[in-house]
Amino acid sequence: MASPNSYKLSCSIPGHEMDVRGLAAAFFPDGAFMSVSRDRTGRVWVPNSSPDRGFTEMHCMTGHENFVSCVCIIAPSDTYPRGLIATGGNDHNICVFTLDQPQPLFILKGHKNTVCALSSGKFGTLLSGSWDTTAKVWLNEKCMMTLQGHTAAVWAVVILPEQGLMLSGSADKTIKLWKAGRCEKTFTGHEDCVRGLAVVSDLEFFSCSNDATIRRWLVTGECVQVYYSHTNYIYSLAVFPNGQDFVSTGEDRTLRIWKQGDCQQTIRLPAQSVWCCCILPNGDIAVGASDGLIRVFTEVEDRMASPQDLQAFEDELSKTTIDPKTGDLGDIKMEDLPGREHLEEPGNRDGQTRLIKEGQNVEAYQWSVADSRWMKIGDVVGGSNQQTSKKVNYEGKEYDFVFTIDINEGGPSMKLPYNVTDDPWLTAHNFLQKNELSPMFLDQVANFIIENTKGHTLGAAAPSAADPFTGSGRYIPGAADNRAGFGADPFTGTGRYIPGSGTPTGAPVGVADPFTGEGAYSSAASRQTSANIYFPKTDGVTFEQANATQIMAKLKELNGGAPGEYRLTEEVLESLEKLLVSVCNPCASEQPTTEQISLLWKTSHWPEDIVFPVLDILRLAVRHPQVNDSLCGGGDADDGVALCNHLLSLMKPQGRPANQMLALRILCNCFSGWRGRALLLAQREAVLSHAADLCSVCNKNIHIALATLVLNYAGSLHGQPDLEAKAQCLSVASAALESVQDKEAVFRLLVALGTTVASDQTAQDLAKSLGVMSQIAKYTSVTDPAKVGECCQLVLKELQ
Repeated sequence: MASPNSYKLSCSIPGHEMDVRGLAAAFFPDGAFMSVSRDRTGRVWVPNSSPDRGFTEMHCMTGHENFVSCVCIIAPSDTYPRGLIATGGNDHNICVFTLDQPQPLFILKGHKNTVCALSSGKFGTLLSGSWDTTAKVWLNEKCMMTLQGHTAAVWAVVILPEQGLMLSGSADKTIKLWKAGRCEKTFTGHEDCVRGLAVVSDLEFFSCSNDATIRRWLVTGECVQVYYSHTNYIYSLAVFPNGQDFVSTGEDRTLRIWKQGDCQQTIRLPAQSVWCCCILPNGDIAVGASDGLIRVFTEVEDRMASPQDLQAFEDELSKTTIDPKTGDLGDIKMEDLPGREHLEEPGNRDGQTRLIKEGQNVEAYQWSVADSRWMKIGDVVGGSNQQTSKKVNYEGKEYDFVFTIDINEGGPSMKLPYNVTDDPWLTAHNFLQKNELSPMFLDQVANFIIENTKGHTLGAAAPSAADPFTGSGRYIPGAADNRAGFGADPFTGTGRYIPGSGTPTGAPVGVADPFTGEGAYSSAASRQTSANIYFPKTDGVTFEQANATQIMAKLKELNGGAPGEYRLTEEVLESLEKLLVSVCNPCASEQPTTEQISLLWKTSHWPEDIVFPVLDILRLAVRHPQVNDSLCGGGDADDGVALCNHLLSLMKPQGRPANQMLALRILCNCFSGWRGRALLLAQREAVLSHAADLCSVCNKNIHIALATLVLNYAGSLHGQPDLEAKAQCLSVASAALESVQDKEAVFRLLVALGTTVASDQTAQDLAKSLGVMSQIAKYTSVTDPAKVGECCQLVLKELQ
């Protein structure tokens, strides 16, 4: 009789024709779960009432054009009260199904390679990971964000319970923590591909890897425990509801059950790769393997298989053959092995293996604590050292290794034969030539050979029939292997010129809306009369204040010490001064000339240590319709792109704070003209990405300019269907709120959030899934200035 804490086979479920790659427990019907396979199908299984206590296929779902790699369940909603099923495949697509239809409800397209990981979160959010090195956030059939930063395939993704936090694990050996679409932390420690992630709580998670370890992490970055027991790649993890115990599966043919930090039970399966596992609602464990079967294990005696079925499972296991090259058993020297008498001694722990010599054969046994006996788990074929291993025959010749190379999982594989005495670089060269592959892959192929024959004279490579998904042993050509704030300028003296400083001139007449007070921005719109006077705010917000006399004085002073090739003539200085006067005075009779605009653009490329007064002139000039049209692409679209690129170069995090602030302000002022607005919308992804990098700069003027830029984007996107652009606005605003302290900057970010989500249900759902509500709640009590608290309350009301 089994001990109370040991798991036994409950049932085996046939149905799939190839490897079962993913499993997920469903919300409906009760006790049901989903499976996906390399046979291109997904299947829903429901418990049946037959004596074998098995499962019945509810229906088979199709829609992928190639292998299906992963599956997750999207929680029930008002629209879909039974939830949805999402599957990812080698066709680069994500298919989303209802529980009662065999065809997809819709298909999500956007990844450029196999989708190999999926996770669902609150409000219908879906996170996907792909071999294209990215993860993507999806909501309401749209890609809202692309998470970029890994240098190799993203094998695992998970959404943490705390809204807005997401994790991705990669073949680059790292795990990244993302908040509101930005990488907040990178976890290092694994020595090979990260293959699986599992949530413990909102503060902890597990990871597993091809390095045969499992790690437990705090989201703050610390690895608090490393678990050892597996002897080969670990592919999947699943955590029990208590948040402490878990199960794992891997390439060593095992399901391992971990309790109180120790591996308490090891169950071997008659299949080489145990790809996936999930915990069913009743506490049973379902696993999927390379033999196409799903097996369910239980610790409840009433749900265990019949003695006959248990014996049949054990017999099947005993008849399997074990290739020692898979690394499970270590070196095998026939002459050193004991005989059957070795099995008379009890084992030390569950899952312990022993090899014995039975005539001319080698048999493998595993100790079962539950049954207090040695169980045969297979016959060992060949050996793991040169004396006992056989060479592999390929095309009439014998080789030490024959690797399987999958260029494209949907296409034919290629064989790469290799002898340990061969030159790996020459072998790689010949392989590429024979298969008409690009020589750019030479390093990858050669390094693949070296890595997989490292430290061995023979037999340590993956077997020639290795599945193309076995991680580092798999080669895909073309895949990656991987200050102080600014407040005073450098010059001293009373009345010195500081870009953007000085007493504000006040808002235009009739524009004394909530955006008044020192440091507040001016607006061309009259005060709104509705209860919500803060958002949506759709007119561009600009930086108007200027002291033309001081700007020119500083420009002339710096020109006197400028390097010879940059020094301006008196004629050029006079032209720039005329330009400055004309753009600062709406009633000026003279308009900016083409020559003046050209001189301003040329001078804006002065050395970075002296360019700031020129940038201040540019800030004021781009408000003028003629300058805005000229510099933002009115004559040539490339001119507008050049302007953006120049400003972004000034915004690099290691740059000068004065230049960073003025570049941001110039971008904000570009929104005053339709040409500038069109340019910035076209360059939105690059501009906001560079701007977000300045969140960590400790400078309130930069923060206010950054917040204003986000607000201007939000206003331009209001009422537009561009959800990916709105998602970036939400992401940058959320990231900025993590570090911004200045209340004016906070206020503008709140207005940007309100403008983005106003009257847009999808944007509201995304904001909630990113944790915006909990992030801004602290501002509801702010009374100085009162507009911060009032605006925050209105944003929260919009999101409820």
